[in-house]
Amino acid sequence: MKIPLSWRRIKYRYRLIATQCENCGKIYFPPRFLCPNCRRKGKLKEVKLSGRGKVFSYTIVHVAAKEHENSSPYALAIVELEEGPKVIAQLVDCDFDEIYIGMPVEVAFRRIIEEDGLIHYGYKFRPIRSGSNG
Repeated sequence: MKIPLSWRRIKYRYRLIATQCENCGKIYFPPRFLCPNCRRKGKLKEVKLSGRGKVFSYTIVHVAAKEHENSSPYALAIVELEEGPKVIAQLVDCDFDEIYIGMPVEVAFRRIIEEDGLIHYGYKFRPIRSGSNG
């Protein structure tokens, strides 16, 4: 990713922005330009997602891609967001034996990689602990 592209995507860097079809109400993440359900252009609006959801499925990655080999092993999950979309993301701030299907989680924006002096951030998810402020 080059620096100009990174700046164009700045509003998405620390927020989960989706699109919602004003015709059928379905929410899509990542954002889309056309509703796959209605197939009507111009009826999508941006919505900010809550960043909360639950673990739908997960796995532990022991052999990572070269860019992430220093981070392995790590937990990778499909998270079902409160608004409905499912996203794939790394689970952080928990031990592997704490993870379970249905575990409540919240988004945590973290450093992903550094490339050509530019630090790329992205979303990961962490458990919502009972009694915490979330």
